[in-house]
Amino acid sequence: MSDQEKELKLLRDQIDSIDRQIHTLLNDRARCAQHVAEVKEKYQGPKEAVFYRPEREAQVLRQVMARNEGPLADHEVARLFREVMSVCLALEKPMHVAFLGPEGSFTQQAASKHFGHSAHCIPFNSGDEVFREVESGGAHYGVVPIENSAEGVVSHTLDLFKRFHLTICGEVELRIHHHVLRADENGLDNITRIYLSQQTLSQCRSWLDSHFLSAERILVSSHVEAARMAIKQGTGAVAIASELVADLYQLNVVARNIDDQSDNSTRYLIVGDQEVGESGHDKTSILVTVRDKSGALYELLEHFHKHKISLTGIETRPANAENAHSAFYIDFEGHAATAHIQTVLRELQSETVELKLLGSYPIAVL
Repeated sequence: MSDQEKELKLLRDQIDSIDRQIHTLLNDRARCAQHVAEVKEKYQGPKEAVFYRPEREAQVLRQVMARNEGPLADHEVARLFREVMSVCLALEKPMHVAFLGPEGSFTQQAASKHFGHSAHCIPFNSGDEVFREVESGGAHYGVVPIENSAEGVVSHTLDLFKRFHLTICGEVELRIHHHVLRADENGLDNITRIYLSQQTLSQCRSWLDSHFLSAERILVSSHVEAARMAIKQGTGAVAIASELVADLYQLNVVARNIDDQSDNSTRYLIVGDQEVGESGHDKTSILVTVRDKSGALYELLEHFHKHKISLTGIETRPANAENAHSAFYIDFEGHAATAHIQTVLRELQSETVELKLLGSYPIAVL
């Protein structure tokens, strides 16, 4: 045995020993999770017990990142712990999550990023169906897009909060990457047809103009449909879609990250029917309706300024011409359970036609 082989054997033996310790600790953690479920059912009852606590999981992930000493990056360590927690939670209570489909969409990636791959994620055709499934109890939580860095707020999602009585339980941010996919291995040669969605086109137009100005662009309903059409058409056809779609349909990625904005990202909301406790780094969302008059928005914002509360987002919804009312969707830092936020909410309540607290929840960790 050479000196190199001897050194490698020692290191591999050490890795095997560490792996055994990790395996033992993982099972210990899983058993502890099972005991947590037993205690919750004992005191809360099997139907009333709340197994998923967004604030607790956010705190755990922040602690993981804070104590990390490398060489693994903070977000990579947190991602590993996210999967460990997902597996353990599945032992307590299998989680059913509705998401805006189809399968292979970025929303599915967001759902898996937030809940881990042990959650059972189910696609639905519209945000309405996602909200309805959660409100009826068919799913524990729903995942819907709320804002894209390139295209702004998803207005339809905002309007769903007027119709459904659900709470925002969390948020997740996902970096958006589009790739060129094709069934054969011809790279970027001889591309004559490009299948993609309208949203994808708006986010990759400059790259496509500079690389494939003469290729026919065919708009389809989704990434999945783009992949199906590229497979069906064969030679010369490609799809612009996510890596998840490439994995689902075993397509070759011939060009990566073709987005016009390298920092393109989408924020998603987790909706459910539970109130979320304080995690220490939280955000609150409200929907307020005011009389449509000059200075109405200024008067609303004055309360936040007075109490030194930072706004993270505000969106105006169309005025109700019949009642002369306007609505505003507002995100701000802080949790509704804290004294200064409660003060602001009381002040807003006294001056608005309607104030709907949509939820307080942990700011996205990953």
